[in-house]
Amino acid sequence: MLPVEEQLAILMRGVDFGDAETYRKMEAELRERLQESVETGRPLKVYCGFDPTGSDLTLGHTVQMRKLKQFQDLGHEVTFLIGTFTALIGDPSDKDSARPQQTEEEVERKARSFTEQAFRILDPERTKVKYNADWLAPLTFKDVIGLASHFTVQQFLARDNFAKRHAKGEPIWLHEFFYALMQGYDAVATQTDVQTGGTDQLFNLMAGRKLMEAFGLRPQVILTLPILVGTDGHERMGKSRGNYIAINDPPEEMYGKVMSIPDHAMRNYAELVTSWHPDFIRERFEALEQGRVHPRDLKMELAREITGLFYSAEEVEAAEEHFVRTIQKKELPDEMPVLVVGEDDSLVDLLERAGFVPSRSQAKRDIKGGGVRLDGQVVTDPMYHPEPGEGGIVLQKGKRRFVRLLPPASQ
Repeated sequence: MLPVEEQLAILMRGVDFGDAETYRKMEAELRERLQESVETGRPLKVYCGFDPTGSDLTLGHTVQMRKLKQFQDLGHEVTFLIGTFTALIGDPSDKDSARPQQTEEEVERKARSFTEQAFRILDPERTKVKYNADWLAPLTFKDVIGLASHFTVQQFLARDNFAKRHAKGEPIWLHEFFYALMQGYDAVATQTDVQTGGTDQLFNLMAGRKLMEAFGLRPQVILTLPILVGTDGHERMGKSRGNYIAINDPPEEMYGKVMSIPDHAMRNYAELVTSWHPDFIRERFEALEQGRVHPRDLKMELAREITGLFYSAEEVEAAEEHFVRTIQKKELPDEMPVLVVGEDDSLVDLLERAGFVPSRSQAKRDIKGGGVRLDGQVVTDPMYHPEPGEGGIVLQKGKRRFVRLLPPASQ
C-alpha cells in the first residue's frame, strides 16, 4: 500500500466542495483514515450510489466510477451501490421540478443493466454490488419518522433547487424531502469510511454524516467531484435531456458525440473523464489559447482518448475514419445495416425498429425537429411512409446513424 501522502494526492485530485474550509476538513479526515488503514492493514470501505433512472451508464457516471477505481487500485474496498429504492423516489438534487416516479419493475430492469456496464471500469473481482432496497424497504413508518426528526424543513428549503421552486411558487412534493433521508441512511446501513458524489450531492452526503453520528457511528468522509456537462455544453449530462454519451455506445457513435461538444466544454471533459495527466491537460489547452493547436485537432485527440477508454485501438481508428468520411467529407459509410420497409411502416416505426430512438415520442420529436433525412432530404412528417425502389434509400438520423431501407420484395 502506498504511503499516506501519496494516496492522498491521488484521491483528492479533482475533488471540489466549492468551499475551502470543507475541503481542508475532509482532506484532514481522509488523511487520518488512510493513516489508520496503513497502520492496521484494514482497507477503507468506499462507496458511491447510482440511481438507475435510465438503462445506460453515461460518461457522467464515470466521473465517480473513476474515483472509485482509484481507491480500488490503492487496495481499498469498493462498493457499487445501486439505488433500487431511492430511484422510486427520484433525486431532486439537480432538478428544478419533481422527477417522474418509476415502477419497481422499471427500476429492477435498469439495475441489471447498470451492473453489467459497471465492470467496464471497475474490477469485477474486487467490487461489491449492493442494492439499497435491501435495507430501505424494510424500514417502518416509525423508522422514517425517526430519521426525519434529525432535520428541519428550513434546512431543505435552503437548498438551491428547492429555494428556486419555492420562490416561483412551484410545488415541492413531500416525498422529495425523503430522498436525502434515504440516501443518508445508506451510509448508516453500509457503515463506510468514504462516500463519493457529485457537487450537487453535498447536502445528501452531509445528511449521511449527520445520521451516522445520530446512530453512534463515526461519520464518513465525503468527496464531491464536479459535474460533467452534456454534449450541449451547458446542462448536466443526462439521458432525459438527450445530451448524453453512453459508455456502451458503439465506438463510431461515441467518437462522433465527443466531436459534437462545443469547444468551451472540451476542458470539462478533459479533466473529468480522460486519463490525461493534469500537466498534459494544462499544456494542451495553453496551446489552444495561444493558437498553436486548432480546436478541431484537440477535440479529435479528446475523442480518441475517451473512445479508447472503452474500445481497442483498432476500433478507435475505425471510428475516426468513419467520422472523417461521413461528417468531415460528408460521404455515406461504405457499409450500413439494412431494414426492409413493411406495408404500414411510418418513419416513426422505422426509427424505432432501427434502434435509433429510445421511444416513439422521441422519434416524433427528432423528425419534427429536422433531424431525420431520406437520401439527404429532411423529412418532418412522422407518419410519412417511405417507398424505396430496388436499390433502396438511406435513412439518416442526426449525423452518425444510417440504415438502408429496402422494399418489401427484398425479404
